[in-house]
Amino acid sequence: MPKQGQSVETCIITQWFKSKGESVSVGDILFSYETDKAAFDLESPADGILLELFFEEGDEVPVLLNVAVIGNSGEATDSFNPNQSKPLSGSASTEIEVEKAVETIGSHDIDKSLPINDDKVRISPRAKRLAEDKNINYNTLRGSGPRGRIIAEDIEKAISGIVTDAMTVQSAGVEYTEKPLSNIRKLIAKSMHASLQNSAQLTHHMSADVRNLLGVRQKIKEELASGAAGQDITLNDMICWCVIRALEKFPDANSHFLDDRIKTFQKVHLAIAVDTPRGLMVPALKNANEMDLPKLSKELKTIADACRKGAINPELIQSTAATFTVSNLGNYGVEMFTPVVNLPQAGILGVCTIINRPVNLGNNTFGFVPYIGLSLTYDHRSIDGGPATLFLKEIKEQIEAFRY
Repeated sequence: MPKQGQSVETCIITQWFKSKGESVSVGDILFSYETDKAAFDLESPADGILLELFFEEGDEVPVLLNVAVIGNSGEATDSFNPNQSKPLSGSASTEIEVEKAVETIGSHDIDKSLPINDDKVRISPRAKRLAEDKNINYNTLRGSGPRGRIIAEDIEKAISGIVTDAMTVQSAGVEYTEKPLSNIRKLIAKSMHASLQNSAQLTHHMSADVRNLLGVRQKIKEELASGAAGQDITLNDMICWCVIRALEKFPDANSHFLDDRIKTFQKVHLAIAVDTPRGLMVPALKNANEMDLPKLSKELKTIADACRKGAINPELIQSTAATFTVSNLGNYGVEMFTPVVNLPQAGILGVCTIINRPVNLGNNTFGFVPYIGLSLTYDHRSIDGGPATLFLKEIKEQIEAFRY
């Protein structure tokens, strides 16, 4: 189990993508797992056969502990088993000891003299906690884990009202389902609630003429189609570039509010909100102000892809890693929204969709001009309304004067 960050001591296996006895290749996703900060995928480090799995879905595993073994068919795995128990005496008295012995020996070598009590329910610690928390009677459930062990997924199905082999938990007339929160969902909920509870947030809305940005974007598309350009630079890349330039002119927005002091940064560590299958992640791009536009575009794509693959460095998704955040919902057609500040950062920019608006082009001539919505939420404890407005106006002017 990888160690993701200095403070992480255990991880929870959320899903296995490969089964015992299955062939795997380098780079195949073996399983996904969660820390208290984010979710990740583990790729196979070698080619071979997945000889043994020592933990199942829902198990909480200490970091740096063996999770599985990859090798050649027929090779022994006992020496790698972190659950290996000391030999049991004939008077072994607990179900836990017996279960460990069974897992270690393997079903074909079970000593029939071991006092296995089938009246006991085999259930993983996480599944048991979840069942007790949701008041689910797990004694009548049939587990889908090894040797019928009940795992967290079985409890989740029970909570959702799914019929199991032994028990129906859905009552007549129930019009809802419940699903336990994932670790990352809990983290997002806690962070968002704390942000609104512990700060004085205010949002200003403004629009910017994006004819220049759209012109550059069209040129890049044409160059890509003809083979003249090798890198795709998006509108969001250009807007991030403009935000960085504005932060350089208004460093008060490039800061952390720390209750009794304000830490203002000389470099811009820009974070972008990334929607992933596991939930929202906000990785930071360090020293973004030192990059030219192609480099910025490339690095933004790299950290976004790392989040979606579950391979981002956990240190980069802590709120303290960034000095300012950009959240773009324009692709979803959102015309205006109120982003939540990622404390202790002083502000966050919400980027909205492009809308054509009627504008006086001069000489009593009117036409439709594309405008993009910009929503700046800031912590009023850190920045006053006037400077925040000037900062947002600078972003607008950077966008409207954009050249590449």
